[in-house]
Amino acid sequence: MKTILTIILGVTCLCLSAQPQEGKQVMLIGEMDNQYEQMVAECNTLLLTVSDNSMTVAFDHWTTMLQDMETAAAEQGIDIKGSKLWMNMFWNEDGSIRNIYYYPKPTSKNMDFDQLTDFLNDFAATYVFPVTHSSCYSHYGSAAFPVRRKLNTDVK
Repeated sequence: MKTILTIILGVTCLCLSAQPQEGKQVMLIGEMDNQYEQMVAECNTLLLTVSDNSMTVAFDHWTTMLQDMETAAAEQGIDIKGSKLWMNMFWNEDGSIRNIYYYPKPTSKNMDFDQLTDFLNDFAATYVFPVTHSSCYSHYGSAAFPVRRKLNTDVK
């Protein structure tokens, strides 16, 4: 009887530990699909929209954040150079990061993605995006490190 109880308890603990944790701020795309779908529905205003529908402004905001991310990683001794990711960012109204969903591209360097997730959690906890809006908003984009910014060559 004691053996059966131990087995049942062990299996229950394994099942509970395999459940995704609610409220995680940074996840791989494909983890916690229900939470992801809820975020997409709730924060359906796009970065482009809150950037006055200007691709240049939205791109500048995006690449500035990626550069800040790269700088923060270097300051923590984490080498993200060579990483290529698909990222879906969700921001709160005040520009703080609500959630980050990411997935490495096939051409990304091989790295410890648990370490990257930990870094992104730290970054999300402290970084404030310089854009505010009346509702939460999001952006699905590509990130490649080191960040290369396009020079504005518009003649005025």
